[in-house]
Amino acid sequence: MKILKTFTVLAVAGLFFASCGEAKKNTEEVVETEVAEASEEMAMSEVQETPTIVGVAAGNENFSTLVAAVKAADLVDALNGEGPLTVFAPTNAAFAKLPEGTVATLLMPENKSTLAGILTYHVVAGKFEAAAVIDAINSNEGKFTVDTLNGGQITLSLNNGNVILTDANGGTSTVVIADVAASNGVIHAIDSVVMPK
Repeated sequence: MKILKTFTVLAVAGLFFASCGEAKKNTEEVVETEVAEASEEMAMSEVQETPTIVGVAAGNENFSTLVAAVKAADLVDALNGEGPLTVFAPTNAAFAKLPEGTVATLLMPENKSTLAGILTYHVVAGKFEAAAVIDAINSNEGKFTVDTLNGGQITLSLNNGNVILTDANGGTSTVVIADVAASNGVIHAIDSVVMPK
């Protein structure tokens, strides 16, 4: 009887330790799975952390007019492309400086190509951060001309440390916020809309 009790205790203990070992193994598998899933989520969020140029603009209320214009001109795909691109992005205040009714008129479907021309005049192929722009200006006797995606040119210069854009008509705009990172380039916010010829 004593032997039977001892055997029963050992069998129960064996089952207990076996189930503990199994539970530990299951717990380790669950933890490993959770860690793998968390790592995947972090990797995905890192990819999603820096949105495209359109995503950055859409996430900033100061660019709501620009985003509406980009949609109306059917340029979302172009500005979401691989790039890299540099966008001199007019703020809402910049658009507000245009003569009354200009923005509303440009947003009309029949003015889509005109609007697209104006918007692509603000885009340069390649990624030009502020330091590179300033170096280019200083290396070219104070002025640096860039080709825009609409085929026109903008001249960049410095005034009291600020980068100034001069358009084809002699109009000027100042970079007010530089180096806003996007996954497919960089955005520089400007205080006036520049116009092609």
